[in-house]
Amino acid sequence: MGLLCREFKSAYPELMVWTQRRIGLVGCVKEKAAVPQAAKDLYVSALFAGRRSYVEQSNGDWWVLSAEHGLVHPDEVLAPYDVTLKDAGRPARRSWSKQLLVMIDERIHPRQGDVFEIHAGAEYREFGLVDGLRDRGCVVEVPTEGMRIGEQLRFYKQAREHQL
Repeated sequence: MGLLCREFKSAYPELMVWTQRRIGLVGCVKEKAAVPQAAKDLYVSALFAGRRSYVEQSNGDWWVLSAEHGLVHPDEVLAPYDVTLKDAGRPARRSWSKQLLVMIDERIHPRQGDVFEIHAGAEYREFGLVDGLRDRGCVVEVPTEGMRIGEQLRFYKQAREHQL
């Protein structure tokens, strides 16, 4: 980013609100439909449903983080697959994160100040994704960080109840 642009952002931060985007990133889950579906419908667990509902309410755009396909638009049709990052070693997770950041650059074009809200396990976040987004000047939020699966399910259920 050029010096003039940085100076403008520093002098007029209130104008930057108009350009800030909220982008949800939702981790895939093991439970999938038996036939090809749009990514938003392929994952059939209560956890994915809670994540999806939450990001649809709190973000302008959202994407799926697929262990098999990387960054996937929710309307992109995928066949069921059986790949997970839970069983992958550190080098494989780092490689996946690096490839994912390339996809994010190509498809989302992150800008400084964009907010990425991540709803995915540590194996998806902590091997380069969060640091890579922050290196791009983005803000990273993880609303369920540190929560176990049951706690996450309660979090999403309570969030859904408060939206009604």
